[in-house]
Amino acid sequence: MTDLVKRLAPDELWTLFRRVVPPTQVVRPQGGGRRRAGDRECLAAIIFVATSGCTWRQLPPVFGPAWPTVYRRFAQWSRARVWARLHRIVLDELGPQGELDWSRCAIDSVSVRATKGGDLTGPNPTDRGKNGSKIHLITDRNGLPLSLGISGANLHDSQALKPLVRGIPPIRSRRGPRRRRPARLHADKGYDYDHLRKWLRKHGIRHRIARKGIESSARLGWHRWVVERTVSWLAGCRSLHRRYERTAEHFLAFVGLAAALIGYRRLAR
Repeated sequence: MTDLVKRLAPDELWTLFRRVVPPTQVVRPQGGGRRRAGDRECLAAIIFVATSGCTWRQLPPVFGPAWPTVYRRFAQWSRARVWARLHRIVLDELGPQGELDWSRCAIDSVSVRATKGGDLTGPNPTDRGKNGSKIHLITDRNGLPLSLGISGANLHDSQALKPLVRGIPPIRSRRGPRRRRPARLHADKGYDYDHLRKWLRKHGIRHRIARKGIESSARLGWHRWVVERTVSWLAGCRSLHRRYERTAEHFLAFVGLAAALIGYRRLAR
């Protein structure tokens, strides 16, 4: 195992990953043939592709398995929702340590251009109608992603609020039962609809949403800057600068992996 593999997939991350990766039956070759590529080497190679933004074909041979093997493993794990499960495992590790602050959560989205098209893409009104996708997210007060989703770039932000809130998993707490509802949710004018305020109140969530034509979204900056910082953290995975994956499942997998790495870095710190 190379030093690069150990650096990209350290022991602590590998231990968490083994809890969510589907078990595989290792068949030892008889009379020739190649052994199955190691999962840890494939994980490190996938993280390299995600963070560097290189194409699968540009994957350097230092990891061991060839790029078609790494891509097949990535597709297999994406179908099994491994990355979402890894993100949830990381959140479950952060919760008991008191790293999650549910007092003031924030919601936002970011649009990226979809170069090759594919599922869940649409004309981006902020990019001269070019094809794109949106990444929607809710973060806690510290900027740790709690819930994520993707859509076409033409989907209005307000339509993602309910699915994102419902998508927050029950996360372990330092004390008491698991938690999945923020105490307060901050949002900009894109979510300024009475039916959303009513829905949040019904679910016991206080809200702070800027009103169109009445107040500036800048007044929410003191509490909303954390989600904007998280968007820049997501951009640390260069594969999210633009969407090159035609399959929405694969693009969502990169989003989930980026969120898991953000949480893991806080956990390791």
